[in-house]
Amino acid sequence: MAFTAADVKNLREMTGVGMLDCKKALAETDGDMDKAVELLREKGLAAAQKKAGRIAAEGMAYAEVFSDGAALVEVNAETDFVAKNAQFIEFVKDVCYVVGKWGPVDMDTLMTLPYRKTGMTVQQALQDKIMVIGENIKIRRFVRYDSGVSVAYNHMNGRIGVLLNMEVSAGLEENEKVQELGKDLAMQIAAMNPAYLDKSDVSQDTLDKEKEIQLAMMANDPKMAAKPEKVKEGIVMGKLGKYYEENCLMQQAFVKENKVSVEKHVAAVAKEVGGEIKIKGFYRFERGEGLEKKEENFAEEIAKQLGKA
Repeated sequence: MAFTAADVKNLREMTGVGMLDCKKALAETDGDMDKAVELLREKGLAAAQKKAGRIAAEGMAYAEVFSDGAALVEVNAETDFVAKNAQFIEFVKDVCYVVGKWGPVDMDTLMTLPYRKTGMTVQQALQDKIMVIGENIKIRRFVRYDSGVSVAYNHMNGRIGVLLNMEVSAGLEENEKVQELGKDLAMQIAAMNPAYLDKSDVSQDTLDKEKEIQLAMMANDPKMAAKPEKVKEGIVMGKLGKYYEENCLMQQAFVKENKVSVEKHVAAVAKEVGGEIKIKGFYRFERGEGLEKKEENFAEEIAKQLGKA
């Protein structure tokens, strides 16, 4: 079966694959459009497997609140260029929607769920995106809240995504002041990166380690080493208070009014709106955190492609 330039164009529009690959697929399938699409998808799976070992440390963290639940995801790509690609961004947002709607318990379950706006699963959609975009793409992690009042905040085009969850009195879910509080705290989490929600969440092991560090520092300081043990203990307790203020959201200074703590600001807003507000938890994803990034030598890469290295 013969095929025309228009067929090649239509296949490209259907799959997003390059013109040359579309032409080859039609040639291999004698112009059968359905078989050509299937062939390209099969090749996409093979290409995805080849790309799977490549480091994907760029990408996007994204949070959104939906009617079925609130979600935060991180999806990685190999380059910053692809991370800004409209198709990649749409894919990240669609994965976030799937998480928010269906609440998968783990990554394997997520991959089997129906992808937004198509008949594919998330796994199939991922393979398609790898085929079209030409880079390794990985859904790295996700979280979800399915109750309470959630607030999403996205910073610097996907560099940081934050999802905050609150429990509020009935009737205050849509309150403007409550929503403003949630947005302010989500922005604070993005900027200050607290390790804990509240000082009560800090483990005894962590506190013991911090005490050990502070005592060791004093032992190495001639002025401090001579002080009585009781004085040293008092200083250590003061240092622990500072540790809470730096690492625990509720004990941090509220960024928009640093004379009060977040804890006191939440209480003030609750009093103003005439109800109760409790910050239940938060998640903060920063794209690529903890991942090794590939060092590119573009001159060497070009030389390899030209057969000179």
